[in-house]
Amino acid sequence: MPGTETQPAVVRITGSTFSLRIMAAAIILLFFYYAAGVVITVLLSILLAYFLDPAVELLERMHLPRTLGATAVVLLLIAVLAAVGYGLWTRTADFAASWPKYSAVLKQAAGAVEGKIKGIDSEIAPGAGAADQPAVVRSSEPGMVHTLILRGIGSLYALFLEITFVPFLVFFMLAAKREVWHGTLQLFPVSRRTQVKETLEDLRDVLRDYLAGMSVVALLVIAVSSGFFWFLGLDYPILTGIVSGLLNMVPYIGAVLAWLPPFVIALAKWKTLGQFALIAAMLTTVHVLALNLVAPQLVGRRVRLNAVAITISLLFWGWVWGGMGLLLAIPITAALRVICDHTESWKPIGRWLSA
Repeated sequence: MPGTETQPAVVRITGSTFSLRIMAAAIILLFFYYAAGVVITVLLSILLAYFLDPAVELLERMHLPRTLGATAVVLLLIAVLAAVGYGLWTRTADFAASWPKYSAVLKQAAGAVEGKIKGIDSEIAPGAGAADQPAVVRSSEPGMVHTLILRGIGSLYALFLEITFVPFLVFFMLAAKREVWHGTLQLFPVSRRTQVKETLEDLRDVLRDYLAGMSVVALLVIAVSSGFFWFLGLDYPILTGIVSGLLNMVPYIGAVLAWLPPFVIALAKWKTLGQFALIAAMLTTVHVLALNLVAPQLVGRRVRLNAVAITISLLFWGWVWGGMGLLLAIPITAALRVICDHTESWKPIGRWLSA
């Protein structure tokens, strides 16, 4: 019968289409992983261009040519980042000079924990003595720190691309905004350009509101954390507050990650559990208030991502790009949600991602 003859062909076509989609997704994932430096540079440039565009438009309304306005805004951004970087570098250099003191404390704490673990092992398996334990080869601390830094940034090559190319890309995107916008619309058929235009406008509003709101929240968290550490009398309160505050901005797991920098500094000052419990309680409270009360008021309801989507995106992009993946996970997922909302066949995915 004709129906039975065509059914296997339809199944084969559907199966081959699904296989092609899986293969395309795998190729894109491999590209994102191996071309991390290039992709991260482009994404950071797009985010910064969206963030700085209102300032350029303000200068343009003041009858300053857009090219000159973009130049002024980018130069101001470079000056601010250079000043902040210089301040952090001096404080980091001071901390590096004092690192042996904290290193000795960390070794002592690690030795105490290791001793307790060995005691538990000896109670569980009394016949297993020290002679039965395999020799442990300890790597040097600079090597460990170096590995962690490279993992957090992605690679030195990626860092070089970000430092050198991001300012130029941001400038070109700001100066040639109208040309880029018009050229992007020309990539699509005339029948779909209205839909693409609405998608780009929604994407612009979501990313701009997210970046502006989260920047304010991050500054507030850093200020509160630094003031709290200064009140406790911790060494390097500003540097510790900046690192802890930035970690505290990571959704959910940031409440625990933010404990690590002050705990390292506090180990050289206190030995009682109460001080560490106070730090953990304060930073957790700051995290809850900042991301659940302050951030929704500033960011608004444009991002509209549910907790499961945020957690999966943090795990996935953190695995792909390390620390930069954690930074870009939510903007990427929010952009994906906007695209899905404006694409008919992808709307179920957009509804799943939405809060």
